Amino acid sequence: MEAAGRQRIDKWLWFARVVKTRSLAQDLAQSGHVRLNGERVKASSHIVREGDVLTIGLESRVRILKVRGFAERRGAAPLAQALYEDLSPPPPVRSDVTIIEAGGVRDAGAGRPTKRERRETDRLLDEN
Repeated sequence: MEAAGRQRIDKWLWFARVVKTRSLAQDLAQSGHVRLNGERVKASSHIVREGDVLTIGLESRVRILKVRGFAERRGAAPLAQALYEDLSPPPPVRSDVTIIEAGGVRDAGAGRPTKRERRETDRLLDEN
């Protein structure tokens, strides 16, 4: 059992629902994708305390979380969100989105256009 005011980093990441499983939390901490107050964490047993700032490199983004509290067990998402303050910058504006005039928005690389989108494109080309 941990002393009040501190917890292992892998348990905290799991309780705060940053990752889905405790083993993923351990792997994340050991892989070097987590920084604690600017210092790289190399062990999943590293201790976090209230007020510490974690910088976590995930697959598609970086999250910056300030530790606000601890839990004894993994709970619901609203309870998990009370464990931290999210200091992450807002996500960047996507530049790889193509706007189709009549069909709305389509992500670049989202696959083949639908039949309706092809017809709308043909109509636009025929008008010019």
